[in-house]
Amino acid sequence: MVKTLLEWRKMINRKSLISFLAIAFGISWLLFVLPWFFKSSPSFATIMTAAFATAMWGPGLAAILTTTLVEKKPFSSLRLNTLGDRRFYLWAWLLPFALTLLTLGVTILLRTGELDTSLGMMRDVLSKAPAGTPLPSPEQAVAIQLLFAVTIAPLVNVLFALGEELGWRGFLLPHLLPLGQWPAILISGAIWGFWHAPTTLLFGYNFPQHPYLGVLAMIVGCTLLGTILSWLYLNTRSPWTSALAHGAVNAAPGLAIFFLKPGFDTALGGTLLGLAGWSTMSIFIAWLVWSKRLPAISPASTAASQPDTL
Repeated sequence: MVKTLLEWRKMINRKSLISFLAIAFGISWLLFVLPWFFKSSPSFATIMTAAFATAMWGPGLAAILTTTLVEKKPFSSLRLNTLGDRRFYLWAWLLPFALTLLTLGVTILLRTGELDTSLGMMRDVLSKAPAGTPLPSPEQAVAIQLLFAVTIAPLVNVLFALGEELGWRGFLLPHLLPLGQWPAILISGAIWGFWHAPTTLLFGYNFPQHPYLGVLAMIVGCTLLGTILSWLYLNTRSPWTSALAHGAVNAAPGLAIFFLKPGFDTALGGTLLGLAGWSTMSIFIAWLVWSKRLPAISPASTAASQPDTL
């Protein structure tokens, strides 16, 4: 084991990795902590949303700075001018919604959440609107939300998701590939999950019932989700595919949440990052392995021969 670790250290560019991680975590964690100082402010929710959205670009900025200033490589080496195989963009757009619907089914099957055909969560949201505000019915509101989520939201979310994907899949994953695809995929996914730690510890983000256990749940969830996003990246060598999928993932939760009774434990069901989501993502990853789609075939040659540029 010691020999293996020593060999691994020689196979990777430690200076670049340390620089990247220091910048990515430094920028993002400062922004993640910032809202804590405004918890009593009426603008707390707005400040947190803005800070978290900006923090998503911490890894992307780290990738740009490390590539251009530390490694002295051209900006184009991050492959933002590359699209790759267009077929994978359909996977990137639709797969998160399919996995979320399956997660809803698993949640109900495992009884970690209860189906709510009365749309109680949306009714609760509408009930908090100021008096006299013209409102759609809960059914209309859910239909509008879901239509927006499946069509426009993934594209809007790409503006922020690209910041993370440029860092985690566009920079970190390729720099870990000398270790082999599986180690690179799993390590980059676990780091991505741990990067979220301040949001869970300070605000219970994603896991309000489990601010401490939620850190571990986030690492597991991001490792599984990161495997799928890495599969998309390795088949296109473009951060745009994983960014689109990431944007769709962030748009998809309503497909499950609106149809579950409020109060369910997000660590157990209702979202891709909880236990039910782990199950659906694991099944899909197992299919990728069984069908020999993962590990991706000849990633180095794919990158070298990629003709599709913007």
